[in-house]
Amino acid sequence: MNRADLLPEPDLPNGADLLAEGRALASLWQTGPSAFLTHYDTASELEYKRQAMAQGRVMQHAQIGYRDPTKSIRAYHDIWAACDAAGMRLDRYGLCLDWSMALPRAIRARAQRGTGMILPTIEDFITLANAAPVAAHFGDFVLGFPAALENTQAALTAGATAIGNLGQYFTFRVPGHDDDIAATKATVTALGLIAAQSRPVMIHSNIDDGFAAQFTDLANALGMILVERDIAALIGAPIGHAFGHHFSDPLARLAFQQALAAEGAAPGTMIYGNTTSYRGTPAQNWAALSAYLMVDALGQQRAPSGHAINPVPLTENQRIPEVDEVIEAQLFAGRLIEMAGSWQSMIDPAAVGSLSQTLRHGAHVFRKNLWAGLTEAGIDTSDAFECLLALRRMGGRRIEASYGAGKLDPRAMGGRTPIVPATILSEIAHMAAAALGPNPPSLPDLNILVATSDVHEHGKMLLEEMLNQLGATAIDGGTSTDPDRIIAQTIATSPDAIAISTYNGVALSYYQALRAGLDRHGLTTPILIGGRLNQIPEGSNTSLPQDVGDQLAAEGALVCRDAAELVPNLQQIAARRLRAP
Repeated sequence: MNRADLLPEPDLPNGADLLAEGRALASLWQTGPSAFLTHYDTASELEYKRQAMAQGRVMQHAQIGYRDPTKSIRAYHDIWAACDAAGMRLDRYGLCLDWSMALPRAIRARAQRGTGMILPTIEDFITLANAAPVAAHFGDFVLGFPAALENTQAALTAGATAIGNLGQYFTFRVPGHDDDIAATKATVTALGLIAAQSRPVMIHSNIDDGFAAQFTDLANALGMILVERDIAALIGAPIGHAFGHHFSDPLARLAFQQALAAEGAAPGTMIYGNTTSYRGTPAQNWAALSAYLMVDALGQQRAPSGHAINPVPLTENQRIPEVDEVIEAQLFAGRLIEMAGSWQSMIDPAAVGSLSQTLRHGAHVFRKNLWAGLTEAGIDTSDAFECLLALRRMGGRRIEASYGAGKLDPRAMGGRTPIVPATILSEIAHMAAAALGPNPPSLPDLNILVATSDVHEHGKMLLEEMLNQLGATAIDGGTSTDPDRIIAQTIATSPDAIAISTYNGVALSYYQALRAGLDRHGLTTPILIGGRLNQIPEGSNTSLPQDVGDQLAAEGALVCRDAAELVPNLQQIAARRLRAP
């Protein structure tokens, strides 16, 4: 890798100038008052977290964000009130903005909408964040996108002192908007504004939304946290990290949290729920919730890192949870925290400590390798703009293969033997084996173009693993890929079928756009689609998407409601191919 490949543009913005521009805006945009800051008489969530760590108190986090702003405001109050009445404290909310909020207000109305919350004005930010004395965490679709500056200004005015999500900057994209220079410029300017606040405002970064979702080695994931902390030091603002989506192994989950505490990467924002383990009915998902939540509570009691723990409602893998389901999960967490102390004697400190040290050692190797690689490539590592844009353009898989902590191994998925393998790899292999059954067919002549409609790529990874085990060829169609790009790839590669994994409530409109585009080019390529087959009707303020699986099937899609349905569909495609003249 070299500068000419990564940053070929001759006149890129200067990071120092952008940070200065953001700092200058602090004379107009300062952190406003909030119910949370006033109620707890604290200067910021950073100060509040440090107090909780000193007291040994485990904090709790909830995610909310309904499309109807009125419902979001009501939820903000009612969830806190129910917890307060039960004698427990809900410390912070992660506010789930819709992906269309990532675009500037001037063009937002023309954007494709997902299932999240839309706050049209600064007043909407203020009203929401002051509905109860809970810390407002604007963690999705703020930093990292074209509207980073205006959304940061709104969040600050609403009294938010934790703003993200830097992790999303590296891997997320908004459909139809690919100007990474504009997104980086807006993000660095917003970071300058954050750094210049009179009270400390935490940059938030969820590594599971960033490169950790692509890395095969947890040591590299920890190393990326260290690298992001170095970038935050260039900016001059505190940074707090989140993790948890992909951490199913309890020992690795506990050791990773302890490693963060030992590295001084605290306070963190939250430990997210291990949502990849939610695979059954709500009743079955109680087991998954209990498993990860107990580990997180024990970890915060053993080595406080300031991360709030996050009990994800049991319906999360099916739909947006309702208010009463969020309350139920929070009350469950409160009681579990009370009971966790009696389990401490069951922890093996030596095992946790040993794995933590392994993670830390590998993380420092990764950090050293990556910074050396950027320098060798000709990137100005003192310039936040250049560092961020270069890393984004490298991508997680290239970064891990080039600079990872493990030994080079061309046969390994990440190009290196992992020091601490990410559990998502074994989980996907297990899910693929379960979906294929004991005697899967052999389909060596099939070529399938595999892509996702949005940023969630686990479904794509599962499809690729299944195709590999079937002997078929998976053509990489990318993540969060627009229909036009898939059409262009279809013309170029002539696949036997297209397989789309979808998640964010756009299943029907995405399929219709793709099918219509293929038809215009005279292409009859079959489209398989699976994942969350739902969509919020256009013009509706309802927060719950409607299932559109039957409508997709009626319009010609090969609907796969679960992974196992992929196989018979592929067999039919293979049979038709053999019959073709």
